[in-house]
Amino acid sequence: MRFLQQESSGIWRACNLFSALEGLALHEEYVLKKNHLIFLFVLACMALIQFTERGIYCPQADVYIDPWLPVDKALITHGHSDHARWGHRHYLCTHAARPVIEYRLGHIAVESVHWGEPVYIHGVRFSFHPAGHIPGSAQIRVEHKGEVWVISGDYKTAPDGLGEPFEPLTCHHFVTESTFGLPVYRWRSQSEIMQDINTWWQCNQAQGKTSVLIAYALGKAQRILSNLEPSIGPILTHGAVENINEVLRTQGLRLPPTQRVEAALNKHLWPQALVLAPPSALNTPWISRFKTASIGIASGWMALRGARRRRAADRGFVLSDHADWPGLQQAIAATGAEYVYVTHGYTDIFTQYLRQCGLQAQAVDTRFSGESLDVPEPETEAP
Repeated sequence: MRFLQQESSGIWRACNLFSALEGLALHEEYVLKKNHLIFLFVLACMALIQFTERGIYCPQADVYIDPWLPVDKALITHGHSDHARWGHRHYLCTHAARPVIEYRLGHIAVESVHWGEPVYIHGVRFSFHPAGHIPGSAQIRVEHKGEVWVISGDYKTAPDGLGEPFEPLTCHHFVTESTFGLPVYRWRSQSEIMQDINTWWQCNQAQGKTSVLIAYALGKAQRILSNLEPSIGPILTHGAVENINEVLRTQGLRLPPTQRVEAALNKHLWPQALVLAPPSALNTPWISRFKTASIGIASGWMALRGARRRRAADRGFVLSDHADWPGLQQAIAATGAEYVYVTHGYTDIFTQYLRQCGLQAQAVDTRFSGESLDVPEPETEAP
């Protein structure tokens, strides 16, 4: 495969950080605990994975995982825009994630593999395993000379009946997100939330209101769709949502019938309908066409007091495609990892918590955004 034929140009050299940190530790203002000092040394000098300005890097294989700046070879965990970016020379992902990535990024040089299929690049063994975040989302396992890392990307431990369920993987080093890394974030069951959404839809119908529900175009919108009660009324979609629906339906994903919101659509349907739209549609002319509407938002951030009000929504539903506080702890415990690297989210707080639990944890800087209603999605075209 062309992706595997590129010659390695990345040469990793151990640095003298340990000595430098020992020197710093002699000064009172830079006193570090012994275990954490050793951890920083391991983090900087470990040959298998590095955290660089371009992304998470494996120098032995000369590949990056979910890089945010253009690189030669990129392994991609899933199709959300903060993980799958345009501009890389070669891409590798799962068969399940490939159609959405190609749709979003256009003409790219991409190869794909089956779940768990080993790929060897310059002696390093890579494999993709379900992350449970959205359909096709993966964790990437990296193994070399008995050392195992798992880069989790975004993940959710609770199954949703739509995407591939999260697969726990044992490893020495685990890279975890912390989007909802605070004890306040504890999700109710999906069935309870979906009952709330269906009841809200029925109540709006009785009042002659259109139910407009805001959800990510990729993943969450389809999760909601697959759990709606279609007998309640018509389900309408923003173009960004419907475009993704079409891609996923070609992969065999079973979704109820939907209609794209278009100028010619019968407006008499609107008071009976539930409309799915992405966050980018909030407070735009597109959404204002529904003159009498109730606006709902499906997001983990709805667990915070005032989040719904700040976005001028009538109803908030706490539904996230990321692990909650118990889910993060469950996933990390299942790995058996001694070293944990905390990326996007409540990185500092969650890192400190993990240290208190006896793990060697370190916050690392990335450009992943997690779940945010303030980050526009790329599909913002009006249908």
